[in-house]
Amino acid sequence: MGEDRVRPSAFLVQGLSTFAIAYLTSLTGLIYGWPSYTLEMFQSNATVLSAPMSTMEVSLLGSLTNVGGLMATPFCGYAVNKFGRKYAAIMYGLPFVISWGIISVARWPPLIIFAVALGGVGAAGQAVSSVYISEIAQDSIRGALTSTTVSGYFVGLLFSYAIGGQLSYHQVAYVHLAMSIMYMVMLTFLKESPVYLIQIGKDKEAAESLSFYRRVPSTAKEVEVEITKIKLQMDPRIDKILQGENDPNATKELIENQNEMPTRSESQWKFLMKSESSQRAMVSVLIVMSVTILMGSIVLQVYAEPLFKEAVPTMQPNLCSVLLAVTYLLASVLCAFMVDKFGRRPLLTITSVGSALCNLVLGSQLHVRWGPHWLTAATIYAYSFIYNFGAAIVPFVLTAEVFLPEVRGLGNSMSMACMWIMNFVTLIIFNPLVDWLGLGPVFYVFSCICLLGATYSHFWLPETKGLPADAIQKLFLKKERRDKKRVK
Repeated sequence: MGEDRVRPSAFLVQGLSTFAIAYLTSLTGLIYGWPSYTLEMFQSNATVLSAPMSTMEVSLLGSLTNVGGLMATPFCGYAVNKFGRKYAAIMYGLPFVISWGIISVARWPPLIIFAVALGGVGAAGQAVSSVYISEIAQDSIRGALTSTTVSGYFVGLLFSYAIGGQLSYHQVAYVHLAMSIMYMVMLTFLKESPVYLIQIGKDKEAAESLSFYRRVPSTAKEVEVEITKIKLQMDPRIDKILQGENDPNATKELIENQNEMPTRSESQWKFLMKSESSQRAMVSVLIVMSVTILMGSIVLQVYAEPLFKEAVPTMQPNLCSVLLAVTYLLASVLCAFMVDKFGRRPLLTITSVGSALCNLVLGSQLHVRWGPHWLTAATIYAYSFIYNFGAAIVPFVLTAEVFLPEVRGLGNSMSMACMWIMNFVTLIIFNPLVDWLGLGPVFYVFSCICLLGATYSHFWLPETKGLPADAIQKLFLKKERRDKKRVK
């Protein structure tokens, strides 16, 4: 770890750059939080629209953001390799600008619904944000910085709730529009990812980018070593080199013959089909993402208000929502400090077990009413904190760091698509399960899924803390193949 010591000036630059990039997820929080305090007005006779929204229109307003995100996510993998990380990130800010521009002037309900769906297109850019951050961050702080993509969402959610109760409808829209424009402006001051620059053959610009983020001269030995590491990760022979790690000639050949490195003209999909380590990394990421979504957090977010109304009827629903957003944010910030200290696997395992216990308590409380009403609210807050302290964030950290550069865009796109799909599936099956089993027993199911996630994390998930991408690939190669190499 000493070789990856982060200078204070480099930490500041990487941290501020991460804030600017992760700000996209704050814009996502704004668009997701906005309907919660405007729906009542939209349905009333005092609406600012040309006519009150119907029940169907209200339903579409709350759901089309996810549809927009799912439809735009597959494009992320193409965008990061075609336009670069920086310009792809800027491009995904544009839908938010257009969305809030429409909302600030529109009066026709279908146009408002379209604007919110367009905001979902921008939300899909989180996959780009994760790739960009992971490629400018040094290995020892990569987990903390990539986790800010989740924290940024909660910041936006909390800010939206806070100003929603203080400003008028149009003032909120103008503030959100200004924040969206500010995001695109901030990114113009950043350097492109050094990985992408090497990918397109611009080694000189890559050295300048590394110089900017590491705060060292572009001719420094540290920059030269980092460029060599990146080229190793991008070499088409990477799996063979890693499988033959005990043969010093393999790595020596790569370093001494970098100019002879075969060019890669094949698509990301073809490379994925040939790379065993990338396939296994993809499977692990999709399993972790699926299981953590199925732990029930999205259900509590959607149904928290009626549960809070029953548990603490004297508290205003908006205040409950604000406190819940504060809980999410505090947990995610704490996770950012812990994920590089304790590692991904322990954090995911422990918080999955804690989430299982909370789901068990909440399920039994809803099932047999064995405790006072306030216990329901306390359990929801406890679960929200524990889940967002690890299980909610570790999948996004893993997604950003386990893939080789050539499939990083594709891997992040597939992971985000998995997130959208599993959110949809969880919400779709929730009500039928409640009708079949009852509300309390459904949380017993969530508890079992949490334990399955903890089991997978503890026994099968590799620990990636502080490792470069090439070292991470070794963890995903089949153990028996590495053993055969050692015997030879």
